[in-house]
Amino acid sequence: MKLSKKGEYALRSLIILGIAGELERGLVQVSELARDEQLPVKFLEQILHTLKEAGVLSSVRGKFGGYRLARPASKITIGEIVRLVDGPLAPIRCVSQTAYESCSCPDEDHCGLRMLMLDVRNAIAGILDRYTLADVVEITLRRRRSDRLPIPFSPEARIGATPRRARRTGRAPQGASESDGLLHHLLGDFTI
Repeated sequence: MKLSKKGEYALRSLIILGIAGELERGLVQVSELARDEQLPVKFLEQILHTLKEAGVLSSVRGKFGGYRLARPASKITIGEIVRLVDGPLAPIRCVSQTAYESCSCPDEDHCGLRMLMLDVRNAIAGILDRYTLADVVEITLRRRRSDRLPIPFSPEARIGATPRRARRTGRAPQGASESDGLLHHLLGDFTI
């Protein structure tokens, strides 16, 4: 499973909309979201429309319109969004729960590759279906607060300011390691 740009942008947008909801912001305009997250407006509009059609977002049209979560963030799993935007989580079609297709293997029940990929699918789905948008929003807010960064939509955030971006070096940010993912923040030094 590889998250596409569309999937990444959908999740980033939902996290920001989740923060807006947490801070009782209400509607967020597409142009504001695109500017703050440095996303292409037209592509973002398509993504948000897909999420609206699926019942994840609601919108209000017009000059003061925008988007907001249609359901509580605690009722939206990350796995649901990835499947919605990028399709099945399974690395091969014969292990997919949502888009199963038989493969060319002559004996699917005894295929070692299928058994291995089934474990891979189960591990990915287990993590993505365990965590909700609310979990990711909570960790995002906690991390921003601990690093003393402004919270989007809060009074201390400058209006129209573009968030500070870390220089991309291909390495983990300073002070971070490969274990500094969501699980690390929720569970401490936990390994899978």
